[in-house]
Amino acid sequence: MFFGRRTPARHAPDPVPAPTAPARGAWRDGMGILATRAIQIIAVVVLAVGVIWGMRQITVVVIPVLLALILASAFEPVMKWLRARMPSVLATVILLLAIIGVIGGIGWAMVRAVAAQWDDLYQSAVSGIDQVIEWVNTLPYAPDQAQLNEWWATLQDFATSAQFGSSVGSGAVAGVSAVATFITGLVLMAVVLFFFLKDGPLLWGFVLRPFEGEWEARMQRVGSKTVDTLGAYVRGTAAVAAVDAIGIGVGLAILQIPLALPLTLLVFLLAFIPIVGATLAGILGALVALVDGGFMNNGLLAAIIVVAIVVGVNQLEGNFLQPVLMGRALKLHSLVVLIALTIGTLLAGVLGAVLAVPLTAVLWGIIQVWDGEGRPARWARP
Repeated sequence: MFFGRRTPARHAPDPVPAPTAPARGAWRDGMGILATRAIQIIAVVVLAVGVIWGMRQITVVVIPVLLALILASAFEPVMKWLRARMPSVLATVILLLAIIGVIGGIGWAMVRAVAAQWDDLYQSAVSGIDQVIEWVNTLPYAPDQAQLNEWWATLQDFATSAQFGSSVGSGAVAGVSAVATFITGLVLMAVVLFFFLKDGPLLWGFVLRPFEGEWEARMQRVGSKTVDTLGAYVRGTAAVAAVDAIGIGVGLAILQIPLALPLTLLVFLLAFIPIVGATLAGILGALVALVDGGFMNNGLLAAIIVVAIVVGVNQLEGNFLQPVLMGRALKLHSLVVLIALTIGTLLAGVLGAVLAVPLTAVLWGIIQVWDGEGRPARWARP
């Protein structure tokens, strides 16, 4: 027993403070979070609008660079094959001259064939539309003639709008300016295409210098996916356009529809505008058939057969050719394609309609490899 020894008193542990509810301020409740998200969305939209506005101010630079990138991506396998067998500069010069020669020759032949018979084609289309209007007027629920004339005038105004260069008729100065701008863009595209073909990987490596670690790997995937997507899209679309033109052209030739050759070339050109392009060319062919009738001397029956041919070719394209030639990874939903076409047309006219879908496909492809090969961005995962 140690009576004289004092044992130290045992103190109870300090009480743990009860968790307090987070402070709720004006920006922490539901409305505050909604307002924050709204501000973020507005900032992103303003940034996107600013970028698009800036690009539209320098279209003479943006459009040639985009076209050069698309062509370089499309011919990238050929460039690899040539580079493995000869010096890079020689391979680039040979391929560039081949691209300019082939595309220029095809374009010149198409423009010449269509322009030579454009007046007859236009008159046949107008006559066909007049016949359709006469038939519509016989229906019990038909709109009045004034309304039909207004719709037709609106369609004509759209077809000859500024997107097609309506300002050319305002004077010689405007025409010279348009020609000078076109030549400038063409020369710039050729120069940029030369450097993309020759030093594409080197240029992309320079762009990637600010990135490190995970972001460097991500941007490498973005570059590879962009080239692969654009190349596959352009090559597949060209093959599909050729099949569309051959299928519809053979049908027009069998029916002995006049202007079959320019109509076939128009099908090929317009097929680069997905969904609506080949359909518009087919409608034009049906209108010409409605006026002439071909060897059957029955315009209505010939027009119906042309429409059936166009529908059959489009079904073959959508269900077989596009999945095989372009791959299902590049197949966008029809609604997405239509929205992209509408936005592209509003922003840049016909050229915007041509470029909208491949650029949308590139964007979707980038999302698919954002977090790794075969790993889409988190919000896009199934």
